Amino acid sequence: MNNEFLKQLAPPHAPPPPGWWPLAPGWWLLALLLVLLVAGLIYWYLRPSRRLRRVALRELAQLETHVHDDFQLARELQDLLRRYAIAAYGRETVANLNGDQWLAFITAHGGEELSGEAGQSLLRAAYGGLMLYDRTPWLQGAQNFLRGRQ
Repeated sequence: MNNEFLKQLAPPHAPPPPGWWPLAPGWWLLALLLVLLVAGLIYWYLRPSRRLRRVALRELAQLETHVHDDFQLARELQDLLRRYAIAAYGRETVANLNGDQWLAFITAHGGEELSGEAGQSLLRAAYGGLMLYDRTPWLQGAQNFLRGRQ
């Protein structure tokens, strides 16, 4: 064999290192899982029932800290509970309830503290009657109703 011919050949080269693009199938799967996870978390956080509950609880906290008159608190608390119930359970279910039926509905959906005399005093105070009751059960019952605790 002639060494002169071998010297004329180009020196051997290593293949180029693999590029990072296109991604391997495992990376595509990981990216897809991350996108699905983020989309699921966004949906979970922004779904209407959860958002409605968050807004109502925020408004309840503002009522608790800013309203010092019991009659005004009773009116605004009654209004908040009505608006939330209509939005969450539908106008057909809630709009025609009043008095004991309304209190039974609240009690059945988590507001046990508003059963009995506490609920009656809330209704009396909200509509201008005499009030001889503590406001703590009103707020606790409203909070439990808004959170849906049963």
